[in-house]
Amino acid sequence: MASRLVLALDETDPVRARRIAEEVAPFVAAIKINYPLVLSSGLGIVTEISKLAKVICDFKVADIPNTNRLIAESVFGAGAQGIIAHAFPGPESLKAIREVDGSKDLFVVITMSHPRGGDFFDIEAFCSLALEVGATGVIAPATRPEDISRIRDLIGNLKIMSPGVGAQGGNSKEALKAGADFIIVGRGIYLSDNPAEAAEQYSRDLEIDD
Repeated sequence: MASRLVLALDETDPVRARRIAEEVAPFVAAIKINYPLVLSSGLGIVTEISKLAKVICDFKVADIPNTNRLIAESVFGAGAQGIIAHAFPGPESLKAIREVDGSKDLFVVITMSHPRGGDFFDIEAFCSLALEVGATGVIAPATRPEDISRIRDLIGNLKIMSPGVGAQGGNSKEALKAGADFIIVGRGIYLSDNPAEAAEQYSRDLEIDD
């Protein structure tokens, strides 16, 4: 069975990040890279890690269409397979990303995993936007499986990636049963004494009957 696990590699040390990426690559569907690693290491770290695993840049892009386009061009040019963007700037900003390279993955943030992380997000409107722009999938929190269920009903077959497992207290199996396709785990793996072992265990734990 293909892995349902996505590693959130929120490291800032590029040497350690590369080592972890190499160790966990056999057990993950993708490695999600955020600003901390890129700001400390440069965009070249995306290129390096993309040689080991599929890379999704979690930049939560949220700007005017031209700026979104420039960010997407840089990210995809560096070797990333996907990018995460916010919905609230509207459809034109999301379409600008999609138009850079339609073969790449665009994931739209519907709501977030931290406490009160969904207070200012319009789930129905954001799901509609994701469908309108032809997104690959969406981000929905494992910390609120009831939101995942609602989002699954609204988006049909789009992919759902769910953060919030581990340090934030989300339950991976509840999230999968609610409709998530992939579970995002960060600190539980990259801060582990043995990241490869932790990733393998998480990946096995996510094997449920469809």
